[in-house]
Amino acid sequence: MGLLSLAIWVPILFGAVLLALGRDDQAGVVRWIALIGAVVSLLITVPLYTGFVVDSAAMQFVENMLWIERFNVRYHLGVDGISLWLIPLTAFITVVVVISAWEVITERVNQYMGAFLILSGLMIGVFSALDGMLFYVFFEATLIPMYLIIGIWGGPNKIYAAFKFFLYTLMGSLLMLVALVYLYNAAGGSFDILTWHKLPLTASAQTLLFFAFFAAFAVKVPMWPVHTWLPDVHVEAPTGGSAVLAAIMLKLGAYGFLRFSMPITPDASHRWALFVITLSLVAVLYVGLVAMVQKDMKKLVAYSSVAHMGFVTLGFFLFNDLGVSGAIVQMIAHGFVSAAMFLCIGVLYDRMHSRQIADYGGVVNTMPKFAAFALLFVMANCGLPGTAGFVGEWMVILAAVKVNFWIGALAASALIFGAAYSLWMFKRVYLGAPGNDHVKELVDINSREFLMLSLLAIAVLVMGVYPKPFTDVMNASVAQLLQHVAVSKLP
Repeated sequence: MGLLSLAIWVPILFGAVLLALGRDDQAGVVRWIALIGAVVSLLITVPLYTGFVVDSAAMQFVENMLWIERFNVRYHLGVDGISLWLIPLTAFITVVVVISAWEVITERVNQYMGAFLILSGLMIGVFSALDGMLFYVFFEATLIPMYLIIGIWGGPNKIYAAFKFFLYTLMGSLLMLVALVYLYNAAGGSFDILTWHKLPLTASAQTLLFFAFFAAFAVKVPMWPVHTWLPDVHVEAPTGGSAVLAAIMLKLGAYGFLRFSMPITPDASHRWALFVITLSLVAVLYVGLVAMVQKDMKKLVAYSSVAHMGFVTLGFFLFNDLGVSGAIVQMIAHGFVSAAMFLCIGVLYDRMHSRQIADYGGVVNTMPKFAAFALLFVMANCGLPGTAGFVGEWMVILAAVKVNFWIGALAASALIFGAAYSLWMFKRVYLGAPGNDHVKELVDINSREFLMLSLLAIAVLVMGVYPKPFTDVMNASVAQLLQHVAVSKLP
């Protein structure tokens, strides 16, 4: 078994073992098994980075076996510089989520932990699949654990949120399935994604395929105007669910653009680039303004996610190496920062059972350690230099200025909005005199919470101060992708 298969199936196996364990009186054992499973899964992903040939744009760690003979569907895995970092990120966030749920989740612990481990394996499957059908299977399968996580451990309106999440993402994906079947026939019965990259396609076919993929991936990212499911889901989802959803699930959509939309339909991608850039700028600016007026902390961070992912889709469709690399860096950075933001809200929620900004104030007086962490993550969310949030946004803004000064200026103004809503939330929740008696009774974070927030804080600072390991890996793959996209595929 190759490394990638291990990275996919080890967490799924651990998840399946946990589901079998079943009783709540074994909760202690379950937690430890889940933690061991998550840490082992993370350690499996380390050799992917250490053994990766940096200068090559080819697929590495490839595994290729026949899966369904009749339709020539293959179990075909591989990673390049674009997908490499997304796999350790998924495994890392899973470890943090398991630690975050340690004391909080008391009912059906095995199902909760199992669902997250299985979800982790499936998402790594999405990032490493090189067969169209395999990709689709993993892409759709991620919905099931997430649906259960929201629907079982969520808030009062959890059923509504779970349904909305499921239906929105499923509708988009059905169009993608049609596109995959079309490409399968056009390629003479092959689901190989790399073969599809070379297929000549007419202008009308490219446009239709582009929008079919766009429907699936734009909902997942989510891009404006199909973003409305995200705030609803985040408000209802449990803390761990929100962290995984923001940190990794949104990246499945962004990754899809790089693997499918741009290389398979380059002419249509160029033709519609302005359309995507416009939607991205609307997301960055308008959604930033919407975030400002939110009364619920989770909703605010959910809208902030939409605005930050706007940078990602903007960077992709600028078609220069700075933009695409910046967007991938932004995906990884947003993974760390958004997970941290949601876990911080979770820490407060566990203590006071409220997410309303108005119920807090002066938290710094009773929880000074925690407030220091929260400040770091809020700063990273604004894009402060020296934190992970800055690197990607800065690269995308530079790339946008290269293409068109006004696009760059509009993108840069988003940083001001980002700072406005993030810092204003911090001021209202943490600073000043204690807002009410409940705040005065709060106790500072324990060692478990300290561990979980320190892991994320280290990740945010290391990536912000020294982004070289993240950017070097992707240079060759991004350059190859842009060369590929620059050539017309019209027959």
